[in-house]
Amino acid sequence: MKTLLILAAAAAATPAPKPALAPSQIVAAAPKGDWVAIAASDLLVMDLASGKRVMIQLMPPPFSQGWVGNIRKLAAARFWDGTSINRVQDNYVVQWGDATEKKALPNGLIKVPQSEYVVSAKGAFVSQVLEDPAPAPFLFPGMRYFYRPSTADSFRVITGFARGFQFGQGDANRDGIPTWPVHCYGMVGVGRGMPPDTGTGAELYTVIGHAPRHLDRNIALVGRVISGIEHLSSLPRGTGPLGFYEKPEERVTITSIRIGTEVKDVPRYEYLSTESASFAAYADARANRRDPFFIVPAGGADICNIPVPVRVSK
Repeated sequence: MKTLLILAAAAAATPAPKPALAPSQIVAAAPKGDWVAIAASDLLVMDLASGKRVMIQLMPPPFSQGWVGNIRKLAAARFWDGTSINRVQDNYVVQWGDATEKKALPNGLIKVPQSEYVVSAKGAFVSQVLEDPAPAPFLFPGMRYFYRPSTADSFRVITGFARGFQFGQGDANRDGIPTWPVHCYGMVGVGRGMPPDTGTGAELYTVIGHAPRHLDRNIALVGRVISGIEHLSSLPRGTGPLGFYEKPEERVTITSIRIGTEVKDVPRYEYLSTESASFAAYADARANRRDPFFIVPAGGADICNIPVPVRVSK
């Protein structure tokens, strides 16, 4: 009896394990040093006639820079002022630009080749190869986590995070490691015609549905919506083919689109560094929910189900 009492006392003295943190709690606890400021010069500010505002973070180098350069020139030329949102396709995209297709484009836009959909990462851009049978991913500097079921995701690529964005990578070749941004919710891409046309950047769209990853490497991605996606995803769906509005009065007028440095009241945004320990813990928690609501950790996550946290700077 005395032994049982000693054991019971020892058990009572052992503190109960703390519940696992939810991803949102990990993000909230991330130290200031784990957050990266988004420069106002890398923001595209879209103001709608309804008074709503949409904030877009442009793609960082070396990805899609030909199209991003065109977009900067289009914004500086006030090209989008008075244009409209012309297409809202359910579970797919919202698209905007000049519905008349008659508005003159500014001088200096370049034609970007299809080869620019993919960057061949090499040299300092790729830090190492991990010899791991399940699997052996190529890394960006500081990138630790890749998520893919089994040996490949549905599109037979490695997926991961770098510089605040999600990316896919193919097998290494003599030119390096093919790397490209992927079509997750809120990503912004360039509308185009039939190949070899790649679009100028004058026609843009954002994803408002399940990630259309079949578009990866087929259309340029130039950024992502970091605030105001609800002003686009909640718009009435178009009834024409591919969700285009059939009547001019259905279109949503765009008052202006400007680079952030031209707008006085732009908040200071920052994202959780994808190379930080906090992001590693957050990504793992998204892939393996252990907080009290969950019963069975999933063991993995689709790359688009781990959105990169963005906040207004404190």
